[in-house]
Amino acid sequence: MEWVNVIGDSIEYIEENITEDISLSDIAGHVNISEFYFQKGFAMLCGFTVGEYIRNRRLALAGNEIAASDQKVIDIAMKYGYDSPDSFTKAFTRFHGVTPTAVRKEKGVVLKSFAPLKIKISLEGGYLMNYKIEKKDAFTVIANSKSFSYEGAKETVPQFWKEHYATGKGAVVMGTFGINIDENMGKETFEYLIADLYKGQEVPESFVKKTIPAFDWAVFPCVGAMPKALQDVNTKIFTEWLPALKDYEFAAGYCVEYYDDPSKYEKGTLDDKYYCEIWIPVKRK
Repeated sequence: MEWVNVIGDSIEYIEENITEDISLSDIAGHVNISEFYFQKGFAMLCGFTVGEYIRNRRLALAGNEIAASDQKVIDIAMKYGYDSPDSFTKAFTRFHGVTPTAVRKEKGVVLKSFAPLKIKISLEGGYLMNYKIEKKDAFTVIANSKSFSYEGAKETVPQFWKEHYATGKGAVVMGTFGINIDENMGKETFEYLIADLYKGQEVPESFVKKTIPAFDWAVFPCVGAMPKALQDVNTKIFTEWLPALKDYEFAAGYCVEYYDDPSKYEKGTLDDKYYCEIWIPVKRK
């Protein structure tokens, strides 16, 4: 799989259908990749989700049309997927910083642009990426669980960790694991667990007990200050390692982050030698 071609084809498809009711499923199907995998790769490479990209493009185009045409605002709103003036005005104002009405009434209003993505080819890779394929039995965890949208997850998941400790839940679950679960591999939301191994203890209210199935896991070591070390390895997994695999492919909608005990390091998770792992379930093609 060549991600340059995949992203290029998907952007072209989005632009051709920007005023249509297109979904993640439509786009992933067009480039012949599973929704789950495509969504991950797109976000890693482009810096925002498919949904964010489509919304930004539509609002940028809508701004141009409001400024340059006499079409009714409601007609432009409907054209770009908004079924009410209120929802369009709110989204438009968040994006451009002004209301659609202000664009029409006031001179010199500055609008934001958001151009289609263009693919720039560069030579990368050639590095050694340490990993091992390891069979692990099913294991059960006790966890603080919450559902998230993929859109904005880079900000909301770290906030969830902060809230976990700020509310005293770290006394019940220290956070040995961070587990991403999307069993349907393609939904707009996923479940995230801050978890420890379950050892038969009572599960307090507001916590859950969940079993992670047995898989062959590709285990990637991450060494360095958090969260950058983890994010860097995660990006390489989805944008370079998985696409280059000949014998394996993604097996299921799970991703496990294993965290070593921060107290073992002088600067905790910010230590240059801090150790954690990413586990990706894989299967032979």
